[in-house]
Amino acid sequence: MATNTFPGGGGYTSSPPPPSSFSSRTAQIRSSLSAAIRPWGDFFSPSALSLPVSLSEASFRLRVNLHHFRLNYAVVALTVLFLSLIFHPLSLIVFLVTLLAWLYLCLSRDEPLTIFNRTIDDRVVMIGLGFVTVLALIWTSVWLNVVVSAAVSAAVICLHAVIRFSEDVGNDSPYSALLSVVDSPRGAYSQV
Repeated sequence: MATNTFPGGGGYTSSPPPPSSFSSRTAQIRSSLSAAIRPWGDFFSPSALSLPVSLSEASFRLRVNLHHFRLNYAVVALTVLFLSLIFHPLSLIVFLVTLLAWLYLCLSRDEPLTIFNRTIDDRVVMIGLGFVTVLALIWTSVWLNVVVSAAVSAAVICLHAVIRFSEDVGNDSPYSALLSVVDSPRGAYSQV
């Protein structure tokens, strides 16, 4: 309960209206995505683009950037898939329904999924969603579109991950503690 007072001395107590479950779930999904997605300005920064000097540096950049920008890359891949399905309205509707299921079951839950008083492990949920996604793609007969869009997405993502380098990206790497001993975030093996 919040007590609000006016300059005249009169006070009243008020409580905010309870949020609806849909709006609270939507806000929760939005906050989860915005917390995990890196700023698009950093993602598309031309000053961070450079060619790697060696194969080991290219593999390091690929590994670090795939970890650092994982949700940005997922958005890129989903956008390419969406664009490949734009001329197949039934497939697009099935894809959007499947995407909503993924968002609801993977991002908006704080507690484990329970069905018939049994707790379902998150890995089982993801395997089930993957199976449903494959069945939806088989049912709508858009395999060629999906394969081509996956190949295009993988090529674009790998190219971006290899040519993008920034000093601050290495700090989020799971290997940053090991690499902090050396002056370069690329590690000693790339300085040879």
